[in-house]
Amino acid sequence: MKGPVAKLLVDYLEDRGVKHIFGLCGHTNIAVLSALENSSIDFINVRHEQIASHAADGYARVTGRASVVMSHLGPGMTNAATGVANAALDCIPMVVIAGDVPSHYYGKHPHQEVNLHADGAQCEIYRPFVKRVWRVERPELFPEIMEKAFQLAESGQPGPVLVDVPMDIFSLEVDAELFERQKKNTRNLRKPALDEATAEEIVDRLLAAKKPVIYAGGGVLLARASAELRELVELLSLPVAHSLMGKGALPDDHPFILGMTGFWGTKYINEACRTADLILGLGTRFKEADCSSWYPEFTFDIPKTALIQIDIEPSEIGRNYPVAIGAVADLKQALGALVKVARARVPQGVRKEELKREIAQDRAKFKQRNVEMEQSNAFPMMPERILAEVREVLPRDAIITTDVGWNKNGVGQQFPVYEPGSILFPGGYATMGFGGAAALGAKLANPGKVVISLIGDGGFGQNPALLATARHENIAVIWLIMNNNAFGTIAGLQKAHFGTTFGTVFSKDGAPDYAAIARAYGVEGIRINSAEEFKSVLVKAISSDKPVVLDVPMINNPVPTDGHWNILDIYSPGKNISHVSTD
Repeated sequence: MKGPVAKLLVDYLEDRGVKHIFGLCGHTNIAVLSALENSSIDFINVRHEQIASHAADGYARVTGRASVVMSHLGPGMTNAATGVANAALDCIPMVVIAGDVPSHYYGKHPHQEVNLHADGAQCEIYRPFVKRVWRVERPELFPEIMEKAFQLAESGQPGPVLVDVPMDIFSLEVDAELFERQKKNTRNLRKPALDEATAEEIVDRLLAAKKPVIYAGGGVLLARASAELRELVELLSLPVAHSLMGKGALPDDHPFILGMTGFWGTKYINEACRTADLILGLGTRFKEADCSSWYPEFTFDIPKTALIQIDIEPSEIGRNYPVAIGAVADLKQALGALVKVARARVPQGVRKEELKREIAQDRAKFKQRNVEMEQSNAFPMMPERILAEVREVLPRDAIITTDVGWNKNGVGQQFPVYEPGSILFPGGYATMGFGGAAALGAKLANPGKVVISLIGDGGFGQNPALLATARHENIAVIWLIMNNNAFGTIAGLQKAHFGTTFGTVFSKDGAPDYAAIARAYGVEGIRINSAEEFKSVLVKAISSDKPVVLDVPMINNPVPTDGHWNILDIYSPGKNISHVSTD
């Protein structure tokens, strides 16, 4: 029995358990949109494709499965590309299905095709950052390509893939059996485990080390391995530092959590890593900001410190630091194997009460450093007070998305996260505009959780049209705009090194009224007028269970930086200068 490809595609996606597709219409994909009309799949209609790809990113982070983006060719694909690239650098599984020009018009420069250097090659735009690009040349190949796309997106180191489909393919008919056959393929691949001998060697080295540290990256969260990590840490009393993307791998109030390393890490945390004699790196690339630009005097002194690195992706092992032991394995299984060996080696576990006290003392000292700003009645508000009061009123399991600037760096450093996977950062790509749209996807993925987006005015201004989608779909997200009337982090850098804020601070004349913009979209918008009223307004917004925008004027104080970033040496060689306040 034959059927149109578009309809059979929708049936296939339903069978895979796809609940939502994020996208925007175009003449190349309306055959699929028409087939979705009576489907169990909800099409989340957006006003800009970057919103679609960021929302799909947030959705995939919460569900742990590949999300689906539907795009049009040309400007649709390039609009979505930023969000897809962000997902790629953060290893988020995503399947992008993009319509293309009719296959019989390759090379004739049909409407909206990008073909200045090659015919029928717009899909090449995505090749630098997705795991694989498929262009469907024949309708009979489409079912197999879709199965491969989901499998690749979710396996190994996860990431986005692109399936580029000439629009005429969608309207052709194929034998339905070609799609049915794909259902016989397993949907869950068995993942590589750590062999017993390697697990024993690693545990023995951890037990023999005088100052071991676990360094947790985002791979721990992608592998859903937080419970296994916690078991190993508590059994052997191992201190845990983490990258930005590893935040939340263990609760921030766990007695063995040190905190985030690197440029925005504290001196105590960086020193604990720099002076360790052994580091067990789990699911991390050791990226620049996390490692103080790899300067050995600030965060990591490897290979003076021995490094054991475990990752699902071989190319990550030894990328930035030489390893004493490198193991390719799924972290959930690897940590399970380490726990098993550790229990056999030390059945009663290892106790380090003095280390617990030392970590607790440093945590209290850092907290005390911020008390004055957390309690300040200054208006515009101190960012430290905003974060402290948000944490105070949010449920422990609330999902928080951030953008870039104070709302990413300050959150990574100062904002306690208690549940694995409850904080969504734009990590490797550090994309402005991520947080607001990712919150849409996060809420759709887990509607029972409170979802709040901590976002700057610069970031919110990237894609305010996300409010149209929130209103239409009734997605109850709170967007808390930390409004310093600037691209604040860059303004602080520029002021410190060049004595100006040209191009980084917005004119106060005619500054957008984001609360009014929200109301224009049919979403409740509230502008905070004093520090004293902020908390009560936030509590009311949470209890309303509807989309709300809170515009919160904020002083542009810099996030404290105890680590290092090479750009400072480029701006001001031989000087010890970082950020300054621009207020």
